[in-house]
Amino acid sequence: MILSELLYIAQKRGLLHPLDLHFARVISGEDAPLLMFFAALVSRNTREGHVCLLLDKLRFEVFFSGMHQDLAQMIWMSVGAPENITDILLKHSAVSDGKLPAPLVLDRERLYLYRMWCNEIVIAKFIQDKNSSFSIDERKTRKILDRYFGQDACDLQKISAAVALTRQIAIISGGPGTGKTTTVAKFLASFIELSLKPQCIKVVSPTGKSALKLSEALGNAIKRLKASDYILSSFPRDAVTLHRLLDIIPNSQYFRFSAENPLRLDLLVIDEASMIDLSMMSRLITALPHHARVLLLGDRDQLTSIEAGSVFSDLCCHAENYYSSTRAEQLFRLTGCKLSKQVAKQNNLIGDMICVLTKSYRFKRSSGIGQLALAVNNGQVQCTEKILNGTFSDVCRIAIRCKTDYKRLIESCADGYRTYLSLLHAGAKPYQVLTAFRCFQVLCAVHNGLFGVIELNKHIENMLRQVGLISKGPSVIQEWYIGRPVMIMSNDQDMKLFNGEVGIAMEDYDHEMKVWFLLSDGSITAVQTCFLPSHDTAFAMTIHKSQGSEFDHAIVILPNQIIPVLTRQLVYTAITRAKRKLTIYSKKLIFESAVRSCVSRQSGLRDRIFSSFKIE
Repeated sequence: MILSELLYIAQKRGLLHPLDLHFARVISGEDAPLLMFFAALVSRNTREGHVCLLLDKLRFEVFFSGMHQDLAQMIWMSVGAPENITDILLKHSAVSDGKLPAPLVLDRERLYLYRMWCNEIVIAKFIQDKNSSFSIDERKTRKILDRYFGQDACDLQKISAAVALTRQIAIISGGPGTGKTTTVAKFLASFIELSLKPQCIKVVSPTGKSALKLSEALGNAIKRLKASDYILSSFPRDAVTLHRLLDIIPNSQYFRFSAENPLRLDLLVIDEASMIDLSMMSRLITALPHHARVLLLGDRDQLTSIEAGSVFSDLCCHAENYYSSTRAEQLFRLTGCKLSKQVAKQNNLIGDMICVLTKSYRFKRSSGIGQLALAVNNGQVQCTEKILNGTFSDVCRIAIRCKTDYKRLIESCADGYRTYLSLLHAGAKPYQVLTAFRCFQVLCAVHNGLFGVIELNKHIENMLRQVGLISKGPSVIQEWYIGRPVMIMSNDQDMKLFNGEVGIAMEDYDHEMKVWFLLSDGSITAVQTCFLPSHDTAFAMTIHKSQGSEFDHAIVILPNQIIPVLTRQLVYTAITRAKRKLTIYSKKLIFESAVRSCVSRQSGLRDRIFSSFKIE
C-alpha cells in the first residue's frame, strides 16, 4: 500500500486528523513520502499542544501506540525506513533550517511549523536579552523590604520581591496559597517607592475570572499594607485580560498593540502565566516597549495552556532556588536571608531571575486538600490513597459503579447550586448571586460522554428543574431560564466579553431577561441573550476552563476509562481549585493511572534558553 492510503487508515483509527493529512499533502505532494509522513506528524503534534516534533528520539514504535504497531511498521517501511531523516528532509524546499522562510523548520533535531519556530525564537531571545540586573540603592531597598516583610523575616516571599526588584524580567512560581498575590502587592509598593518618577504599571491575567480574582486580591492586599498616599495613587487596582491589554481588532486575530505600536507601560505583571500558550506569549512580548520590566507569576506544576506550548513550565524547569554566588550575595544584602549556592559550572543564570515559593499558607498539615495536591504533584500514588481513605474531612473519592451512583452524583451537583439559586429567587442583587455562584463548581476532564461537560450540564439542569430550583421550558429550543449560568467561549471586543467569563441569566427591573457578568474591575454588566458571543451552560466546566478560579467546594469528575487527557497535571490543577472541600468522583484505578501519567510537551525552548545561559 502507498503511504497516503496508510495515513488514511491512521485517520480512520483516530490517530490523525483530516487536517493533518490535508496539510501533509499540500506540503509534500505524492512524490515525497517521508516529507508527507513527518508533515502529518508535526501537524498532529501541534494540535496536541507540542511545539515541535523531536526527531532524535523517533523510532517507528513510538509513532503510534499500542495496537497500532502493525500500522506503524507498514508506514515506516513505505517511506523507506531511512536512517538519515534530517538530511532527506532538508533536501526539500518545504523544509528550512530557519535561515529562509519555509512551511517547516528543522532545527536542533526538532521539526517545527514555521510560525511555531518563529514564536519560540522570539521568546528565547527576549529571555536572553532581558536577563539583566538593575542598579538600585541597596540600603534603601533593604529598609523597604524589611518594612513590608519584617526585619527578621527570612522567607521566600521576601526573596522573590528582591529578585523582582533587581531584574528586568523576573519569575515567581508557587502553588495555591503560597502568597504570590501578597508578595506581588508588596513588590509593587516597593517598586513604586523606589522609582524616581511615576510608573505606568499594568496587571494582566489570561481570563476574565482570573483577572477578577487578581483585582480583588490586590485590592485587599494593598489595604493591609497601610501604604502612603503616593503609593496608593500609583498602585494598579484593576487587572485586565491579555486580550483587553493588547486590544484585539474586531473580527480578526490581530491586536492593535504590536511591535509597530507598542504598549505604553513601564512594568507588566502577568498572573497565571502557566495558562499562556507560545503564540500568545510571543505576541505579548513583541508588543512590549524596550524598557519595560516584566514579572511572570504562576504555578509551574499546573496544567499548561490549551494551545501549543508550555512556556512557563519550560522557564521554571530547573528552578530550585539556587543562585550564582554573586546573585546570592546580593540577595543576602537586600533581605538578610542566606541562600543556597551552586558551583558556577552547574548553574544557569536564568535561575537568578526565578524564585519558587514552597510554603502554603492556605493548606495546613491538617488539610487533606493540601496533602493530596502535594502527593499528586510528586506522583506518590500510595500516599494519595492513604489520604483519600484517611481521616481528612475535606477530601473524599467516590467511585461510580452503577446508575444509582450516577444519580447520587447528579443530586450532589444540583444540591451544590442550591445556595445561589435560592438567593436569586429571594430577590438578591446580581452581585450577591454572582458571588454565591463562585462558591461551588462541577469540574470535568472531558467534554463528551456520560462524565463529560455536555451530558452533565443536561442532567444537572433536569435535576434542578425536578426540585423546583429552575423553571426550564419543556422544549429544547427554550434554552434560556432564570438562573442559567453560561460561560463565554469566544472573545468579543465590542461587548467587552472574553473567553472563560461566566455570567448568570437574571431579570432586570423591566422583567427582561439578561445575562449578568461580574467584570475584572468589580463592576456588573448585563447583556441581552441575543447579543451574547458563543457560550455554553456552565453548571459543569472543564478543568482547563477552571484555571485561575477557586471555589469553596469543587466536585471533580473523571471518566470511567483511561484516556490520554488524564494526567498528573490535570488532577493537580483540579484539586487545587478547591479551598475548603473537594469531592472526587472516580474509580481508584482511573485516579491512580492519572497520577502516574506525567506529560511533558515537546519544545525546544528549554534547550534554547539554558544552553545559551550555560556558564562554561
